[in-house]
Amino acid sequence: MKAYIFPGQGTQYSGMGRELYENPKGKALFERANEILGFRITDIMFKGNTEDLRQTHITQLSVYLHSVILVKTLDNFAPGMVAGHSLGEFSALVAAGGLDFEAGLELVYQRAMAMQEACELEPSGMAAVLGLEDQIVEEICKNTQGTVVPANYNCRGQLVVSGEKRALEKACEAMKNKDAKRVLMLAVGGAFHSPLMEPARKKLADTIKKTSIKRPCCPIYQNVHGQGCEDPDIIKKHLIEQLTAPVRWRQSIEKMIGEGANIFIETGPGKVLQGLVKKIHPQFKTCSAEPTL
Repeated sequence: MKAYIFPGQGTQYSGMGRELYENPKGKALFERANEILGFRITDIMFKGNTEDLRQTHITQLSVYLHSVILVKTLDNFAPGMVAGHSLGEFSALVAAGGLDFEAGLELVYQRAMAMQEACELEPSGMAAVLGLEDQIVEEICKNTQGTVVPANYNCRGQLVVSGEKRALEKACEAMKNKDAKRVLMLAVGGAFHSPLMEPARKKLADTIKKTSIKRPCCPIYQNVHGQGCEDPDIIKKHLIEQLTAPVRWRQSIEKMIGEGANIFIETGPGKVLQGLVKKIHPQFKTCSAEPTL
């Protein structure tokens, strides 16, 4: 069964989506996005530098547009299941027919702006911890004074933590002392998927509740619990919870494999998710979706 997976923030690059713009359908969707947003995001995607693309609202919109417009240019897109990493969950929902293109774009824009505002309330960040068992990382976070929590369960031996700057630094030092292979501070705007995103969650909750979400054409495996879901009301609930809850990516991939996935097709910029799938289950086939020009 084909499982389409959609990347999140951090996969952006200068020139992204330019090839898709050559497709008439792709060009029309990009121009529609420019019109809705009130500025030419295509100029930033195609010509912007790393710093331009790193702004949270630009990053999230760019990755969403690249992923969803790629889907719209594919021949015979017929997923058996879909999943997205953080922001990618919105791309996955649009791809599976649960949201239309315009509604998805509006939600991603409001999500990104709410998250950016939350990031500015206090110094915070995220760090990738390599080579420690989840339980050790969880215990260190729990015993560190201040707010620092597991944020992304990417694969075994790779867990991203998120929190207040000082608490994050203390936790990272403790993890190094526990012989983590590597602890790497990430170039992100703040503490995503942590309690520090509560202001963003509150702001986005009403918008998501009012948004019309249809039953998708296949199960969407959501970050909050790593389970397949097709009920629009439950999907909405988990989209809201996702902002402050950890991304259970490893659990999602394992569940998808258990329920019949035998090929994972990354649909969007980069190959980060293919790498994670290979680390979770090396024997499973992965590939990138290729646009039809």
